[in-house]
Amino acid sequence: MSVESRVKRVTTHVLSEMKLKGEKISVLTAYDYSMAKIIDHAGIDVVLVGDSASNVMAGNSTTLPITLDQMIYHAASVVKGVQRALVVVDLPFGSYQGDSKEALSSAIRIMKETSADAVKMEGGVEIIESVARVLSAGIPVMGHLGLTPQSIHKFGTYAVRARQQEEVDKLLSDAALLEKTGCFAIVLEKIPAAVGTLVARQLSIPLIGIGAGGGVDGQVLVIHDMLGINQEFSPRFLRRYHDLFSEISGAVNRYIQDVKNGSFPDEREQY
Repeated sequence: MSVESRVKRVTTHVLSEMKLKGEKISVLTAYDYSMAKIIDHAGIDVVLVGDSASNVMAGNSTTLPITLDQMIYHAASVVKGVQRALVVVDLPFGSYQGDSKEALSSAIRIMKETSADAVKMEGGVEIIESVARVLSAGIPVMGHLGLTPQSIHKFGTYAVRARQQEEVDKLLSDAALLEKTGCFAIVLEKIPAAVGTLVARQLSIPLIGIGAGGGVDGQVLVIHDMLGINQEFSPRFLRRYHDLFSEISGAVNRYIQDVKNGSFPDEREQY
């Protein structure tokens, strides 16, 4: 990739053009400056500061505990490491559902305090008033349908969504509503591939899949899962591109041995 193309910022308009051209959109999560800098340098299109930080950074079993202040901390760190990619930040549970004024206040804080490019919100018709109010302030919104982790206690399972026709119909209706309201893109999580393809064909905005098949406009994975740092989580949709858990463990083990046997530091590593 040339220097010129590397510094050209990805915007919501660029993502729309990518869909029109049939160019797939690559998305990964990041939660800190160093990782964001690496994946942005590699050429990722979108960096998602996901509320999955609640799981992989804080060790919680769900995404629900993470706060708005914590999301702002992670997002501000990520933005400092990004020169090219579009940075999208999850609005955390409790910061937008049921109160559109609170949704706007939360989104404004994220945009002002992190310098991110957009926010992401889970749900369809149930949160459409909040989506509309955030959009009315000129803040880009990415939707999220299918499996919505912030609603885990409502559904009680992380099973695949939209297997029944009634749920498919609602998904299609919600996706169309989000597009009509003004969302620039939608994440589709853990739905049958055929349904993902159907939604992508019916909408003009980009559809980013995570366990939604290959017929959507792009893919997103959690960086800790994709790099094999987190080994407890192994859903069908996950492809591991590395085994950093073993690699880092091995490096730490070698360091411990070198310290224990006195070979670190050697003469070249002292003043």
